[in-house]
Amino acid sequence: MALRVARKLAGLVATLLATSFIIFGAAYAAPGDPVTFLAGGKENLTPEYLAAVRAQYHLDDPFSVQYGRWLWDALNGDLGRSFQYNDQVLDLLAARLPTTLGLVAYAAVLFVVIGVALGVLAAVRGGRTDSMVVAGTTFATSVPPFVAATALISVFGVQLGWFPVAGGGSFAHLTLPAITLALGAVAIISRVTRQAMVEQRELDHVTVARASGLAERLIVVRHVFRGALGPVVTMCGLVSAGMLAGTVTVETAFGLSGIGSLLVGAINTHDFPVTQAVLLLMVVAYITVTTLVELAQPLIDPRARIERSRA
Repeated sequence: MALRVARKLAGLVATLLATSFIIFGAAYAAPGDPVTFLAGGKENLTPEYLAAVRAQYHLDDPFSVQYGRWLWDALNGDLGRSFQYNDQVLDLLAARLPTTLGLVAYAAVLFVVIGVALGVLAAVRGGRTDSMVVAGTTFATSVPPFVAATALISVFGVQLGWFPVAGGGSFAHLTLPAITLALGAVAIISRVTRQAMVEQRELDHVTVARASGLAERLIVVRHVFRGALGPVVTMCGLVSAGMLAGTVTVETAFGLSGIGSLLVGAINTHDFPVTQAVLLLMVVAYITVTTLVELAQPLIDPRARIERSRA
């Protein structure tokens, strides 16, 4: 077990290093000269002034030197200074991260509860109920987030007035954005839950339990649903990890001051330090969560532990 954890951590570090190189390289090769923005849009800029700006931000250094300096500073908690806000990037992230984490957590609760419930309902009832759940979740998946956001704002924010439609970070402000973010995830989790439970119902131990006269409700809870928890929990973790990137569209649509809207503003203004930091944060969060889910999978699903021991 210790060796497996060590290997996973080594792979995690290697993946993060490769990702950081790609992120920095993409920003380095992006069109546009950051000196133009750093100069503040002044007219009649002299070559001496532009050279001073480049020297101040080390823009004339070779790529390898710039990357090494950026990586070393990032490892020491210094993500640079924003070109647009003239503030430390770490402070900007700290101010906006609670809103994004609250949104992701809210959406995660919604898609786990609703998705698992729909999957169980479809697997247990079957027939028309199964068809309705599949059709409904398929429709939810096909709706783009910005379309869902517009519809929710129009109906529940403007016409009914149940929820605020922009700004803030309270529970009420996050409800419509969380529903928008969770729509596609509900379809994924419901399908995984349904399929896992259908497979479990065909196993021998479930047949034996049913033949012994055990109540169907107990069979579903103790044997079918419990056996299906492994893939369901794994998929919930993977979907939650990927939701951080999905906040870009949702936060922009609802005017939330989170990490996603910060990234959009940074890209539009060529604020490279902020862009690099937000992308790196999203990748680190995704890789970390997926690694933890993979390490915890044998604890959740005994079959995975047996297969690994055989391997």
